[in-house]
Amino acid sequence: MKVLVIGGGAREHALCRSLSLDPDVNALYCAPGNAGIAEVAELRPVDALDGAAVAGLATELGADLVVIGPEAPLVAGVADAVRAAGIPVFGPSAEAAQLEGSKAFAKDVMAAAGVPTARSYVCTTPEEVDAALDAFGAPYVVKDDGLAAGKGVVVTEDLDAAREHALACDRVVIEEYLDGPEVSLFAVTDGTTVVPLQPAQDFKRALDGDEGPNTGGMGAYSPLPWADPKLVDEVLETVLQPTVDELRHRGTPFSGLLYAGLAITSRGVRVIEFNARFGDPETQVVLARLQTPLAGLLSSAAKGTLESQPPLTWREDAAVTVVIASHNYPGTPRTGDPIEGLAEVAAEDGPDAYVLHAGTRREGDAVVSAGGRVLSVTATGSDLAQAREKAYEAVARIRLDGSHHRTDIAAKAAGTA
Repeated sequence: MKVLVIGGGAREHALCRSLSLDPDVNALYCAPGNAGIAEVAELRPVDALDGAAVAGLATELGADLVVIGPEAPLVAGVADAVRAAGIPVFGPSAEAAQLEGSKAFAKDVMAAAGVPTARSYVCTTPEEVDAALDAFGAPYVVKDDGLAAGKGVVVTEDLDAAREHALACDRVVIEEYLDGPEVSLFAVTDGTTVVPLQPAQDFKRALDGDEGPNTGGMGAYSPLPWADPKLVDEVLETVLQPTVDELRHRGTPFSGLLYAGLAITSRGVRVIEFNARFGDPETQVVLARLQTPLAGLLSSAAKGTLESQPPLTWREDAAVTVVIASHNYPGTPRTGDPIEGLAEVAAEDGPDAYVLHAGTRREGDAVVSAGGRVLSVTATGSDLAQAREKAYEAVARIRLDGSHHRTDIAAKAAGTA
């Protein structure tokens, strides 16, 4: 199988790493990729938002499967263009991707499907904003209706800050605050059959102790030792399958990766949001534990044959990933700084710990920072405590001027906090 992955972050590096280990994959390409992905896949330039260009590249390469990593190309209809070219693609249509592209659309689908979620108001005027904020009270949850790269949500006790964020958005969803821990659960679907993966938890705040501004994610771990063993089955029955069924009934079947961001509240499981693609950094830990070859799974979703897919197999190991971010992230990050220590991690820590590149590029013989989140240092171990220890040992070998990372990823779950 020849596989083309679209994107260039740590999620795509994790996908490419797993695909490169699949014996059925005899050619692997990534466009545009990054310095780390270049070690496991052949890089090609492409505008990831240009459906015709992506379809043309896939045709030129003779790709048997295209895997679209980020949300923006999906919302832009890139999967539709690839499908129209007759090439199997893992990723939903532009219409189905509105599940992530529009919070209001997602709320409408959930209401129709009977999926448990927070009560909410969709607001387009200052008067509607004020009424909604007043109705729910603090803490205020304010979400930009459109895509915002994981940073469009503000949760705050400060009414002025909530109102300021709401008024900066064209259309905004204001909803009740959901208490309890958060869980990310991915499911592979062909529009009918839904196959859930193992749950993970990520850390959105920039600083230890869940302090600081929201980010795209500063680390993650899997499995969740504190979660109810029946959680995945419950979410499949009450959230994932009803959502996929509702979209199919609407004539906009969702084929690809359905990501449910969940809150385990005092009143039961509630959906915080849906995403239409693998989450970053949770993909890094979920794929580290997946034993089933990835290409066959994604291909069967793309071709509508998921029903015949054998049950997934998982490693017993736990996995932890720690994000190393550049100076000033999540503000305007500094780029162009040399990254040192990558060879040391490969020599000293492999295969239990490895580095997945996010915002990097090669300059001559050097690898330099090229984005806000620069690296995802990922490790596996017999339990979370061991995986955590290995991850942070590897993090300590990396040198990137001005960088920062959280020191408490998975600490509480591992019993080391």
